[in-house]
Amino acid sequence: MAKIMGFPATSQDDYQLNVTNIMQHAARSFGRQEIVSRQLDGTMFHYTYKDAYQRMQRLAGGLITIDVHVGDRVGVLAWNSHENYEIYFGLPGMGAVMLLLNLRLSPQDLSYVVNHAGARFIIVDQTLLPIAEAIAPLCETVEGWVIITRPGNTLSDVKTTLAKVYAYEEVLGQAAPTYAWPTMDERSAYAACYTTGTTGKPKGIYYSHRDVYLHSCAMSLSAEMTLQDTYCQVVPMFHALGWGLAKAATLVGARLVFPGMYTLETLDALSQLMINEHVTVSAGAPAIFMPLLEYIRGLEEKPDLTGARLFSGATEPPVAMMKGFWDLTGAEIIHAYGATETSPLVTINRLKPWLERELTEDQKWDLKRKQGFCVVGLDIKVVDALGQEVPADGETPGEVLIRGPWITGRYHDAPGSEAQFTEDGYWKSGDVGTLDAEGYLKITDRLKDVIKSGGEWISSVDMENEIMSHPDVLEAAVVGVAHPKWQERPLALVILRDDAIGKIGDEDIRAHLSKTFAKWQLPDKVLFVDQIPKTSVGKIDKKVIRAEHKGAYGG
Repeated sequence: MAKIMGFPATSQDDYQLNVTNIMQHAARSFGRQEIVSRQLDGTMFHYTYKDAYQRMQRLAGGLITIDVHVGDRVGVLAWNSHENYEIYFGLPGMGAVMLLLNLRLSPQDLSYVVNHAGARFIIVDQTLLPIAEAIAPLCETVEGWVIITRPGNTLSDVKTTLAKVYAYEEVLGQAAPTYAWPTMDERSAYAACYTTGTTGKPKGIYYSHRDVYLHSCAMSLSAEMTLQDTYCQVVPMFHALGWGLAKAATLVGARLVFPGMYTLETLDALSQLMINEHVTVSAGAPAIFMPLLEYIRGLEEKPDLTGARLFSGATEPPVAMMKGFWDLTGAEIIHAYGATETSPLVTINRLKPWLERELTEDQKWDLKRKQGFCVVGLDIKVVDALGQEVPADGETPGEVLIRGPWITGRYHDAPGSEAQFTEDGYWKSGDVGTLDAEGYLKITDRLKDVIKSGGEWISSVDMENEIMSHPDVLEAAVVGVAHPKWQERPLALVILRDDAIGKIGDEDIRAHLSKTFAKWQLPDKVLFVDQIPKTSVGKIDKKVIRAEHKGAYGG
């Protein structure tokens, strides 16, 4: 974009926006605010912002003693813990780059990320040593490993095949209690995440300090967070900077809760944690919220989460899920949209006061499914195949393009990826969507997932949501499968609730869909399954589904 210089300002425009400034502010202004972290044995660790800040300073100084330099990439394999929170500030604060490693990736993909980033050290939780040991022989640049030991353990208690290891607590213990943070150029990389990409190798996004600082401000503003809130970090901290909410919560001095290690099999502990700690803000994908709701349905006494705001991303939240949380617990599910490339916040869905007055209840719920309006600071537009903006009528689809101070401008060392950016600086999201007259974005599909049948488009996202509005359906996925006559036809995978298995058939699903979809749009086949393939970040893996069912229609 061309810049025009006006009359010179007198502001301190060279003052650098470093992420460390956020934590310094929190320690100075909210030093007694509590941070709670659940440990592996279920006990709760309590300390304060002031305590955490002291440990972050020790971590920064300790990393220098083991030969970590400014600009080094340091991998992190850890749970949502207070140690990981310390790493979020202490490691980039001393000038290194925090390389967030997705512990759900295969050893081949994970080692590719480590090698591509050129990581010299990796910080790893003791419970995740099997992953570290699996990738170690494949990692070409790693010189040492820092192990976050179990509470009460020392390095001598750790059995590992890793060479040149350090204990996290010992690294902190040998450092001075205070550390003089360097003034990092705000354009320096703070952290790196790699796309999980269902096609090709993962691609690196390197977030600047400026990017993350401004994103934290936008996130706290959009989430309406204050120091009266208690925020629980449910989103994995390795995924798109944990969606940036922990830093946004720190910015405003909110109370923090870290659930530690949890799985879909331990949702009772996660649910109880949110109740016991009086959580008012959290975030996650429907992949975690839907099973959490099912767990809550089974409780004799439902938890009271009145006033809690649960931000849902990754995929469109089913209306049935949003209504379920509202009716059973009083919690509000708020849809937001973004990507690894966008730090990730792009849009957030809040009902505008005039729409609150004008719309019926059903219309309000339908609107809440949309991805929302663009947050301040970003530009967003929807374009056709020729790059021309489509009408903001809520009906005309096109590809969503985004630009702004926390949107990636390129991929790191990824020749051939330049086509994902326009000449005027927009990132091409690959999402197909519409914008309405109020500015609400509605994602209808991924470009690669749009179902093209007989020359017409069918939205797999809308069809999935409609199937999941059936009271007997737990989860659904819809993909386009090659067809010899119609190019593609929809195929639906459906998971039923336990008490509906054997009672609901494919005609029931089609009859339910026929209320909102034309007859020609209905899936020719509905398959009832026990599970639906997911990516490492909880999204439906449509590439796998298409491959498994490619011959379903003989195409």
